[in-house]
Amino acid sequence: MKRRIFTCSFATVLLSGAFAFCQTHTPVGVFDGHEDVGTVLHSGSTSYDAAKQSYTVTGSGENMWFGMDDFQFAWKQMSGDVAISADIAFVGEKGNNHRKAVLMIRQNLDGNSPAVDIARHGDGLTSLQFRDAAGADDHEVQSNVTGPKRVRLEKRGDYFYAFVSGPDGKLEPAGASTKLTLSRPFYVGIGVSAHDKDATETAVFSNLKIEALQPGGEKPVLYSTLETVAIASTDRRVAYVARAHFEAPNWSRDGSYFLFNQDGGIYRLAVTGGDPARINTGPQVKCNNDHGISPDGTMLAISDSTETGKSLVYTLPIAGGIPTKITPVGPSYWHGWSPDGETLAFVGQRGDNFDIYSVPVNGGDEKRLTTAPGLDDGPEYSPDGQWIYFNSDRTGHMQIWRMHPDGSEQEQVVMDETNDWFPHISPDGKWMTFVAFEKGVTGHPPDKDVTLNVMSLTDKKVKVLAKLFGGQGTNNVPPWSPDSSKVAFVSYEYLAPGASE
Repeated sequence: MKRRIFTCSFATVLLSGAFAFCQTHTPVGVFDGHEDVGTVLHSGSTSYDAAKQSYTVTGSGENMWFGMDDFQFAWKQMSGDVAISADIAFVGEKGNNHRKAVLMIRQNLDGNSPAVDIARHGDGLTSLQFRDAAGADDHEVQSNVTGPKRVRLEKRGDYFYAFVSGPDGKLEPAGASTKLTLSRPFYVGIGVSAHDKDATETAVFSNLKIEALQPGGEKPVLYSTLETVAIASTDRRVAYVARAHFEAPNWSRDGSYFLFNQDGGIYRLAVTGGDPARINTGPQVKCNNDHGISPDGTMLAISDSTETGKSLVYTLPIAGGIPTKITPVGPSYWHGWSPDGETLAFVGQRGDNFDIYSVPVNGGDEKRLTTAPGLDDGPEYSPDGQWIYFNSDRTGHMQIWRMHPDGSEQEQVVMDETNDWFPHISPDGKWMTFVAFEKGVTGHPPDKDVTLNVMSLTDKKVKVLAKLFGGQGTNNVPPWSPDSSKVAFVSYEYLAPGASE
């Protein structure tokens, strides 16, 4: 039977047919009330131990995922910018590995409410989870820290940020964030879901801190995050986060490492994590975000402005060494390597126009492939070598096009209202990703809300892989995993200097 739920001070009124009854919201600790949200077969509970200043939450529920949350929730209503932090520990070792203990901010107490939470799973997986509309499927960004003792969730404006503690116990940015508009007031609290409708699970939240955040006068700090996203599920995972500005990840041909650029250098990072190592690029120390790996995985192409102040294209061994200059005229920006390894595609400004060119991999005469007025950019070969995909603003705004490697049969591939950049074709030739800027955005600037999209090259259908804060540097160069299942990209956060407590 369908019920409508109305919330008032310290009470929830449930209307079922002609009958109504009132469930009293009993305050517990700092919370205004607690109750089961969604469909729960076994009643949950929340208790507060004043001596230990800890909350014990027991919850049932099938899950907190897809379009519905089923869990026990202790909450208080708040408005404005807020943060909630706590140490989280499950009681017992035998529960479902996917049971969740969460810090959450949600619009209302309906099970399908828009919400953002940081979820500590039973097996240690810790994720920022979010539902951006009532009844919409949840999405997540998985942290690269397993089983953190302490976690934190911040709401600043419409942006939400996750923090996790490292081995030293100090909270640091998890690199996971999302944007969601909530009307005031909203609900802030803690909760537990068993991930099993026939069971209950218990977690203890200690050293809890809920605070209203005040706008700070200090300049925010930039953090960059290298993420991966699965094409099938759209689940995202943090690979690396740093208080630095880095860009444009390549995924190695053997799948074992990433490359990215930072402060004029090219860095290598193991997929399994750790610290990145700078690759020796000889005298070329002003590398930009247009770089990539040869089809056989032995060579690296870079774009660097050390010599003349204008970007030129070079190649060097993948392990590092002295680069060989390929394009003597600049600016030239590398973007594609033909599947046979013989030809490079790049963007060059010659006169007042940016066009796409090709050049033999060992140097030689460059060949102009596009002549349309305006900007052509981002050329990348299809795996079968039959096409070069690129983006062009020849229609009045930036869209995805393709042509044969000799420049013939230029045709538009994507037709939409957004400004679309940097097409990347999966190794199996089935998918194309690109970055979409909002209508009206000129160029590919940084610090924008963008989407990372994927198109099936079979049926031309497009879906959103990720919504993120980024733009320039997010996905400029070939980012695919060798098995065509995932894509690497970079997102960005501006955080208050003292955000991590």
